[in-house]
Amino acid sequence: MPESSSRNKKSSEKKAVEKTPKKVRTTSQPWVAPVMLGAWILGLAWLVVYYVAGPDVPLMKDLGNWNLLIGMGLIAVGFVVSTQWY
Repeated sequence: MPESSSRNKKSSEKKAVEKTPKKVRTTSQPWVAPVMLGAWILGLAWLVVYYVAGPDVPLMKDLGNWNLLIGMGLIAVGFVVSTQWY
């Protein structure tokens, strides 16, 4: 009966090189929480200002319904950044 090739190992084979284990981070980066909260607050403030005083603010008046995309986009950025928080 033939033997498997794993039994015929040579002693000159390469030995497994031990790598130093990577340090596991136990805290998130310091910029994550401020950026996350800032994006949420700025997005919410953008939407509130648009609904309350949109026609009176020239920039918001020119943007029209794009203001909704800007406000919701900022809130979405906050949620994307929140995935980095642990």
